[in-house]
Parts: sequence; structure tokens; C-alpha cells
Amino acid sequence: MVVLPVFLQAPWVRFHPFSSCLFTAVLLTGGIVAVQIGNTFWKKSGSLLVGFSGSWLAGTLFWGWLRMHPMLHLPVEAIALPLAIGGLNSRWKLSCSFYLASLLGTAITDITMALTGVMSFWPEVVKANSNEASHLLNEAAKLVLQPTPLLILFSVAGLVILLAKQFWAQAARPSEHQEAWRVAAAVLSTTLLIDALFLLISLTVPSLSGLI
Repeated sequence: MVVLPVFLQAPWVRFHPFSSCLFTAVLLTGGIVAVQIGNTFWKKSGSLLVGFSGSWLAGTLFWGWLRMHPMLHLPVEAIALPLAIGGLNSRWKLSCSFYLASLLGTAITDITMALTGVMSFWPEVVKANSNEASHLLNEAAKLVLQPTPLLILFSVAGLVILLAKQFWAQAARPSEHQEAWRVAAAVLSTTLLIDALFLLISLTVPSLSGLI
């Protein structure tokens, strides 16, 4: 669920954002129906799908219509933040945990991009054609390898790992939120892996990074 928005949604919204937006209803309905089935596995899967639908909608709204404005990225991604915070103590806590951890990962990624100077490439990349975007992403990735940006990158990566470990520690304590903490830890860890993969692709096969 963390990987899909990067490799499926990103190219989808580029060509047809409206259908991607409508797909949110499919995800949300599927999640609610799965929760109602009654089987424990389906309840958990459905709850995660509901949380994922919030991230999907926010991603579609931004990348479909507002992608030229990086400063709006985080506010748009936080569209369901009040609902997610309010639902942490409800039966939808897995949904809320997934969404909040995804939002945290997005916030950390955006802040890191700003601190390393990569954010300045954003408007140019999204309005460029595929070849130009690949070249720009490659240049941005090379910028990250400079001493100061690299130090920032490793520091932030260490912070994410520390946060994920703290979430796992919380998950080890007996409580009704055990699974919610476990979901949050998994989402945050996966976000770090996706960011690392994107950086690696931008450096080695930039033509593929342009598709993301």
C-alpha cells in the first residue's frame, strides 16, 4: 500500500487524474465492505484499505491538479488529518495509523528535499517531458551526494529508523493499540526504503525515475 502510490498512482494521475480520483470510492467501499464481513483477516485488511483510500485521494488531488506547487503538497496530503486523529481510539485505529504514518513519512521526505536543495527542481520536473524530467531528477540526485546534503540525508534516515524502532517498541507493549503501532512502524520503514530506491534509480537509471 505504500509502494502502490509511487509506482501505480503517479503515472496514472499524470494521464487521467479524474479516474484516479474516482478510484478512491472503490478503495473506500471495498475497505468498508471487508470490515463488515466479520472475518478477522478481512476486518484488518479492510481497515487498512480505508486508511489507504485517504492517502490515495490526497495524492490524486495534488499530483492531478496541484503538482506545480510543492508548498501545497503537505497541506493537501493532510486533508484527512482531523478524521485520522479523531479515529485513533475507534475501531478504525488501523486506518488512522496507516494514514498518519504515511503523512509523517511524506512530511519527513518533503522537509528533507527542502533542506538538501532538491525542492527547487520540483516545478521544473513536473512540467518537463519524460526525457527532460529524467535528466533533472538525475541532477537532483547528484546534488544529494554533495557533503552537506548527504549529511542531512543520513541524519534524517537515522531519525526515521529511530522513530520506527520506537513504534515497534510501543507495539511490543500489551495494549489495544499494539497493531496500530506495528502498522505505523511498517509504513514508516517502507517509506524510507521507497525514498532510497527512488534516489538509487534517479542516479543509475534516470529514465525509469521519470516514470514515477
